[in-house]
This record gives sequence, structure tokens and C-alpha cells, in this order.
Amino acid sequence: MNFTLNIDFPKLNKPINYTNKIVLLGSCFTEHITHFLHRAKFKTMQNSHGIVFNPLSVCKAIDDVIECKAYKETDLFLLNEYWNSWYHHTDFSYRDKSKTLDRIIQEIKLQHEFLKTADTLFITLGSAFAYNLIEQNIYVSNNHRAPSQWFRKELLSIETISTSLENTLSNLKKFNPTIQVVFTISPVRHIRDGVIENNRSKARLLEAVHSLENIYYFPSYELVIDILRDYRFYDMDMVHPNYQATAYVWEQFVSHCIDPNCLPLMKQLEQIYKARHHRSKDTGSEAHLTFLQDHLELCNELKHNYPYLDLEEDIDYFSTHSSR
Repeated sequence: MNFTLNIDFPKLNKPINYTNKIVLLGSCFTEHITHFLHRAKFKTMQNSHGIVFNPLSVCKAIDDVIECKAYKETDLFLLNEYWNSWYHHTDFSYRDKSKTLDRIIQEIKLQHEFLKTADTLFITLGSAFAYNLIEQNIYVSNNHRAPSQWFRKELLSIETISTSLENTLSNLKKFNPTIQVVFTISPVRHIRDGVIENNRSKARLLEAVHSLENIYYFPSYELVIDILRDYRFYDMDMVHPNYQATAYVWEQFVSHCIDPNCLPLMKQLEQIYKARHHRSKDTGSEAHLTFLQDHLELCNELKHNYPYLDLEEDIDYFSTHSSR
């Protein structure tokens, strides 16, 4: 007897492999996928402007990276002792204005060079609600805890979302003609908007994305909402999918988006990851030192066989700890 629905969706046309470069941006769910990809040693770069939720902010981030926009001091503002950008997450905010500006500029430069030759762009849209800064008539990526009366909250229309995405994808294809684009909708509920409002928001994102051409849709939203569809797969806030849920989505991502030839190597790299995070009862025992030495040898072997893998931190870790 089958107690769950089945989602039948195609595999990615050009599956991801270890020679590929992957850019990921969008809502906080992007960070979950990035974590698993990074853990498996794929070449990734994420969120040039920090976590962003609405499609207009996503498009702004991509356009900035394509243009290699050089932000100026006049693009920053001081609020609650920190210098901020309306287009960046608070991770980019510092009390030192020059530090904020330098971080923003350097990140865009790095992402510009990476995106220029990237193979896949993975975009996660979180919400169709956007906040318009009334005084400047701009849609912000983060309100930086500014007074609520500074903003007008808007539920973006499907047409506005799709037009913005189409324009940005057009710019992207001119910048990097061979890049493939993967869209997904975050399964994280924006419950502060209200349950009904959240569903309206997700529906608009879904409709807008499915109106686009030459993109691949990965159903993160449907996998959690329709397949798992149980609160035991959520954290205590009943909003964010828990590790079990995100691990399930990752399994589906591997099955549909990763080159099957990568799987044996991924298994070995997962072994190294777990070994690095293993906590031994007796770190000075011969058994533990042998355990570390064995994994150091495995790292060196993989580095020799796959020179494009970034294993320097792992080699340094096992080398340092096994020589005690």
C-alpha cells in the first residue's frame, strides 16, 4: 500500500558534475542546498547580496553581479549604529562604513568572475511580498529593522514577477550564453504574512516561474508540502523544514540533478566529512591516530586522482591531528 503521492519530474538536461561551477542565490533554503553541495566538495558560490526572498531582489542581485556594480558610499545609510545597503542582507552591515563598502564591492567582483564561467545558476524564490521604501520608491532586499512606516508592503503581481525574471534572464544569457538556470520555490512558510497570504504568495511565484522558457524547475516546495506534508518534518517553529526534510530534498536533488558518475566519489567525500566531524572519546589512542592517518591517506589519494577537488583543509586537519 502506498501512503504518499508521487511526483514525476524530469532530470536536469545537463547534470551537475565535479568540473562544474554552481551559483546559488535566493532565500534561506538556498543555504541548505549549498551546504550539501559544499559538503560534497562541488564548486559553489552563493548569495552575492546575502539571503534575499522576493524575486525583484533576486533580479537586482543578479543584475549587479553581471554589471559588476561598484557601490559607492552614497549607496549606504546609517541606522542603529550600522552602515547598511538596502539591497544587501545585514550580514554585510558593519559599524565601519568602509568595511561595509569593501565587503559589498569585493563580493560582487568575486561573483562576477565566477558567474561569467559558471555552468548552473540555482535560484530559490521565497516570497512574492516585497517592501517598497516609500521615500526612495525602491524595493528593498532587507528592512534592517527600520521603522515599519518607512515601507509599503506589496504582493507582487504575476506579470511583475515574470517580466522582471525574463529581463534578468535575458541579461544573464548575454553575459554567459551557456549557463543553465534552475528555479525552485522555497518550502519555508512565511507565516508572518498569514497562512492565506503565504499561499497566495507561493502561488504567484509558482505561476510566474512556470511561465518562463528554457529553465528547469526543481520541486522543493512540492516535495515538502505534498510528499512529506507532516509537521514532524518541520522545526519547532512549524515554519522551517527540519534536517530530515532538507536531507530528503537533497536526495531528490542528487537523483535528478547530479551526474550519476559522481556518486562513488560523493560517497568517499561523505566519509571524509563524517571523519572530520567525528568526536573520539580518546583522541590520543592508537586507534584514533590510525583512524586519522587512514583518512589522510584517502584525502591524498583523492587529491591525486581528482586534482580539481579542494581538499586542502581536510588534508591539513588530518595531518595536524594525526601527528600528535
